Amino acid sequence: MIMLIMMNFSQVSYFALVAYFDTGTLKYMNLMIIFFLYIFIICANVLLIVVICVNRSLHEPMYLFLCSLFVNELYGSTGLFPFLLLQILSDIHTVSLSFCFLQSFCVHTYGAVEYLTLAIMSYDRYLAICHPLQYHTQMTFNKIATLIAVTWLYPLLACTVIIYLNSQLQLCGNTIYKVYCDSHSVVKLACSNAHVTNIYGLVASFGTIFGALIFILFTYLKILLGCFSGSTQTRQKAISTCTPHLASLLNFSVGASFELIQSRFNMKSIPNMLRIFLSLYWLICQPLFNPVMYGLNLSKIRLTGKNMMSNRSS
Repeated sequence: MIMLIMMNFSQVSYFALVAYFDTGTLKYMNLMIIFFLYIFIICANVLLIVVICVNRSLHEPMYLFLCSLFVNELYGSTGLFPFLLLQILSDIHTVSLSFCFLQSFCVHTYGAVEYLTLAIMSYDRYLAICHPLQYHTQMTFNKIATLIAVTWLYPLLACTVIIYLNSQLQLCGNTIYKVYCDSHSVVKLACSNAHVTNIYGLVASFGTIFGALIFILFTYLKILLGCFSGSTQTRQKAISTCTPHLASLLNFSVGASFELIQSRFNMKSIPNMLRIFLSLYWLICQPLFNPVMYGLNLSKIRLTGKNMMSNRSS
């Protein structure tokens, strides 16, 4: 009995991902779907990054923020898709402790960078629409670089603290009811006092999410008021540049809400396939959605991309 208790309270060396189930012959079809989705995400986001970086006419604040957003899509999808491909091929769905922490770090930093980037993009749209004459004096290159640096450095630092706190926990189990690793799934396995880790995780997660959302709502309220008092050209500019941003924000918020609800509440009554889909939505759909939405809706990107492709073909 003493040996059993000591084993139960010992640090685990791997985690078992029990959300996977045997799909039989469909395994290879699922593998091909995931593979082609990942290839599309890489090609679409890299293409838009290259279009923005190569063309000096796109070296404007909005497009530089978009470039940061597309880099984040590559970062987040790379933290998930290769891992999914390996797990689908494998018959034993386990992951080492260190890799689980690394994936948790990638997933959480991706989510935080996404929200913060969408927040500074709303601030950029507010200045461009409501204060067009002061826009270029307000949005200097140094300010753009500082804002992009903050959207990346803050999540990296905050998530480093979360992973460090998780690594100090004494774990009593190694079963994660998901298809990938995340911080809260590890915390739920703790048999030591996890109050500090839980409180920090809640403050960091909800502080980032709701802080960004409140800021976005405030800037869009200002934009809305500016549209009512502005000209028809102002309203057209607001619709053309804010529509893809709002669609991206809504898509990501819905997916992130699914994930937050699943991580905090018991969802075992929901069918396994639906739970898997909801848990992956924010990590798969957003990297697919953003390049399509911005590539098709922003005429400057679309025309520049077409010119680049036609010049290469000729």
